[in-house]
Amino acid sequence: MFTVVSTDGTALACEQHGETGPALILVGGTLMTRARHTPLASLLSRDFTVYHYDRRGRGDSGDHPHYEVQREIDDLDSLIEHAGGPVLLFGMSSGAVLALEAVARGSAVSALALYEPPFVVDGTRAPLPPDYADRIKALVARGDTAGALAYFLTYGLAMHPAAVDGMRQHTGRWAAWEAAARTLPYDGLLMADFMDGRPLPSDRWAGVTIPVLVGHGAAGETYMANAAKELASHGSNYTLHSFPGQNHDVDPHALAPVLTTFFTTARATVQS
Repeated sequence: MFTVVSTDGTALACEQHGETGPALILVGGTLMTRARHTPLASLLSRDFTVYHYDRRGRGDSGDHPHYEVQREIDDLDSLIEHAGGPVLLFGMSSGAVLALEAVARGSAVSALALYEPPFVVDGTRAPLPPDYADRIKALVARGDTAGALAYFLTYGLAMHPAAVDGMRQHTGRWAAWEAAARTLPYDGLLMADFMDGRPLPSDRWAGVTIPVLVGHGAAGETYMANAAKELASHGSNYTLHSFPGQNHDVDPHALAPVLTTFFTTARATVQS
C-alpha cells in the first residue's frame, strides 16, 4: 500500500500490481474498498501496471467534511499524476459514472472501460425517490448507518425488504458495508440525476471522445443492460459488450480478458 494526497489534503490509500505495462486505474463502486478489485488487479497485472484505491471515506483513505463530486475527480487526477498519466481507466458500477464524469471534465485518460453504470433510463425498475439524496444524507448525519444502508439497498438497489432482511444475516458482509455506509450520500449525489427513469442527457458526456467500452452482464438486471445499451449509443467511440452468464457481481476471470483486449486495441488505435 502507498498513499497519494489529493488536492484538498485527503490521503488516499492505494495499491499497485505489476510494474512493466501501461498504467491502468480501477475505480470501485458504492461501498467498495480497494480489496474488492484485488483479484482483478492481479489478473490484469500480467499486461498492465494496475492501480486501485480506497475512494475517499472508505477503507484506509481519509475524508473531508464537505463532499463534492469534483473532489473525487481531484482524487483520481492525483493518482493519475502519480502513475505518470495519461492512463487507462476502468470503473465499476457507480465508479463507472465517476470515471465517465472524470473523463468528461478533462482527466488524462486515453481509454475508458465501464461495467454496469447503474443508470435508470426507463420503466424496467423503480426510479430513485426524488428526495433520495437528502434522505440518505440525513440518516448518515444522525449516525444511523444501518438505516442508511437499508435505505440504499431498498431504494438505491431496488431490493425487496425481505431480501434486505436476509442480507442482515450475513453479518460479516453487512458490517463491512455499514463501515462504508457514511459515504452513501456521496454516491447518492453522483447518481442523483441519472436514476429517474428518463433517457440519459445527450450532451452530458459530449466531451468524451476517447475509446469507451460499456459492459453489462447478460444474466443481470434488465435495467442495467438497457442503461449500458443507451450509453453505448452515444457515439461511434463507444463499444457495447455483453458478458455471458454474468450479473452485477462480475467474475474477474470473465472481465480481465475483455479489458485486456479492449485496452490493448485502444492503445494501438490511439498511438497510430
